Amino acid sequence: MKFKQVTLFGATGLIGGYLLKFLLKDSDIHLINLVGRKPFHLQHDKINNIVIDFEDFSSILNSVSGSEIVFVSIGTTMSKVNGDKQKYKSVDFDIIFNIAKACKQKNVRQLIYVSSLGANSNSSNFYLRLKGEIDEAIAELNLNSTSVFRPSVLLGKRNESRPGEKILQLVMPLLDFIIPSDSKAIKAEDVAKSMLNNSKNYKSGFHIFQYNQIKNI
Repeated sequence: MKFKQVTLFGATGLIGGYLLKFLLKDSDIHLINLVGRKPFHLQHDKINNIVIDFEDFSSILNSVSGSEIVFVSIGTTMSKVNGDKQKYKSVDFDIIFNIAKACKQKNVRQLIYVSSLGANSNSSNFYLRLKGEIDEAIAELNLNSTSVFRPSVLLGKRNESRPGEKILQLVMPLLDFIIPSDSKAIKAEDVAKSMLNNSKNYKSGFHIFQYNQIKNI
């Protein structure tokens, strides 16, 4: 199936970078809207750079207009927001939820986004609780088709420094044989590839993908 237009939020991130690479190589994809606060550095015939203010819902709404699929792989870290949980929530919840609402209003065929293993709105862990809350909020929107990817530790080289994650990237592969399957570290490249493959297998409703499902797609 050929898609005339898709939109990608988070092309500068680890998963988003791989996803963009695959989208550019895919002959089914004719136009890629890259949405961000700043213009993306890469120029390509398929790429349409869209610079928006994420606090302006109408800008988000316009950025997904006409797209059949919207991919979202965005997030922040506590160090980036100086430990401010409200600022953290404004990215990891508010922006993602507004993108989902825009998809609802524009009748986007598929929303595919990255959450996290262990996402649970009842968790005592702030990060996992927030991930669970956004997943539940989006599920309640009842979009045409929503696919939620919940990977564990991501393997791959980031442009930014995340010391804690780097340690886990080194340790977890060594302990792979004793780690439950859904908790295993996974290559960001594999997650991105799975997201693209999943977009070509349309299923209505709300679907969650963890390690085994991600590897099998």
